[in-house]
Amino acid sequence: MGWLDAGTGYQVRLGENRKVQCRNGKGKQLSSVPASLKDDPQVVRLRQLAEWLDRHDAECLSAVDGWMVRSLPVPTALLVRVWPDPAWSGALRDLVVTAGGEVGFLRAADEDRGVGVVTLDGDTARLTADVVTIPHPVLLDDLDELREFGAELGVEQRVQQLFRRTFAKPASFPAGTSAVKDFAGGKFAQLTHALSRCRSLGYPVRGGDAVHTAFEGGREVEARFWLGGDYPEAETWTGDLRWSLTDGTALPLAEVGPVAWSEGMRMAAAVHDGREIEDKAAEQ
Repeated sequence: MGWLDAGTGYQVRLGENRKVQCRNGKGKQLSSVPASLKDDPQVVRLRQLAEWLDRHDAECLSAVDGWMVRSLPVPTALLVRVWPDPAWSGALRDLVVTAGGEVGFLRAADEDRGVGVVTLDGDTARLTADVVTIPHPVLLDDLDELREFGAELGVEQRVQQLFRRTFAKPASFPAGTSAVKDFAGGKFAQLTHALSRCRSLGYPVRGGDAVHTAFEGGREVEARFWLGGDYPEAETWTGDLRWSLTDGTALPLAEVGPVAWSEGMRMAAAVHDGREIEDKAAEQ
């Protein structure tokens, strides 16, 4: 952006990485904003603008991630409307989209030509369908091929899709199995450490469980991973991973959809990765 006049002969602007830059009356750019300009109205406005842009970026990423996790159909008209905004196009660019049987990496969207993609053949194509879908990766039959081709293209997805950690649901389960125990027994020195890890990963904790809510098959399904219910300072061990409806009705594993399964397993694995690791070599 251009330079704005500030107090006592200085000029300021929002530069790279959304940092406020300053230059003196001779046009020399300074390494930092002088302390005397800390409360200058122009500096304050620029910092507020930078904070708003950061929030806007985060909101766009969160919205697009939600579309992808839910594999929602997105109107082409909406993509065209938001594409000129760098925050939106940056979140959408290079995501795998599908429409009318076509699959490709999203590269453009405009009113005259529709949605532009790069197909698996390396060709540029235009999708003219009224809606496109941003599928969850577990629903992509050719995921490995897409990952390989995406690496060749040098795609950089800001929303994790191609290289999202996924888990395929088993075809069947042993009789009487009502929960996944793959991530049980992970030790945390204090329950509060497990809670902090959930916060950093963006998972809410309710009733001693880390929770992820997935929308699949027209209903909301909760994956719940047990962390513990003792005092925050007490040791704790992770427990079972289960799925239920939002009203608390337990959901048999066979009835859990592929997306809810993958996202629940992803949550439990990410929390479990933060457990204490015993140094057996030191014990010996």
